[in-house]
Amino acid sequence: MPTPSLTALPIRRLTHRDLTACADLSEDRGWPREEHKWGLLLSAGTGYGIDDPDGGLVCACVVSEYGPHGRPALGAIGMVLVAERHARQGVGRRLMRHVISLMGATPLTLHATPNGRPLYEELGFKTTGRAEMVRGLLTPDETASDVVTRAATAEDLTAILRLDEVVFGTERTHVIARLPAFADQLRVAEEGGRIIGYAAAWPNMDTQVVGPLIARDTRTAKALLSSLAARTDRPLRTDIDVRHEELLEWVKAHGLESVAFNSVMTHGITELPGDWRRRFAPLTVAAG
Repeated sequence: MPTPSLTALPIRRLTHRDLTACADLSEDRGWPREEHKWGLLLSAGTGYGIDDPDGGLVCACVVSEYGPHGRPALGAIGMVLVAERHARQGVGRRLMRHVISLMGATPLTLHATPNGRPLYEELGFKTTGRAEMVRGLLTPDETASDVVTRAATAEDLTAILRLDEVVFGTERTHVIARLPAFADQLRVAEEGGRIIGYAAAWPNMDTQVVGPLIARDTRTAKALLSSLAARTDRPLRTDIDVRHEELLEWVKAHGLESVAFNSVMTHGITELPGDWRRRFAPLTVAAG
């Protein structure tokens, strides 16, 4: 039997049973396996992929929908991967067009690497921002911050969700409510008994990824980062909106180094909803 053409292979929904195949696909492209992150994305979002007749996946991606159920206000596309043996054959373009068609009029966003950006531009995405990935062992100032931080409790979840919806620009309870189980650390900053910021640090290979990082101001963001760093011996990694120049300068002065830049792109909207001034880092670039 001849091998079917890539254009004839069906696109299907991925499930949690595909986690190992997704991790294998990441590894095939030289990415970390990131099974922990794949697990969250496949549980909270919707995966799409094409099966390889010879085993594994030809390609995959995940869409995270935010807003009212059935009427999403925003869709974030991430983990767009094509197996090396099938690269440069149009299969990634086909998968993206399928997802865009399924999402209809729902506004979309994604973080694009320099290599991926031309394809997304061809599909109608526009660059609306940039994020800088930084990584390293954070050594905060020895001077004590006057911002109070503490570990989040179950009683904080309602306030965290309320703050997150305002800052993110739409509701994403189904993702944020998974943070206590997904993250190694979930901490809040408060003032007068009111939560003014929160941050999670979750395991990713040999690092802890910080995200989301939501804070009233840069001073609060610094305090949250410092409190997370003080409770792990792993390097931190996060993706900071480049408009937060003061925070980027501070983390680089205290041990983190620039790793890469990604373009924040949108489709169907000219800018992301919410308040970027309080949105310092995404949960993960794959989910916004």
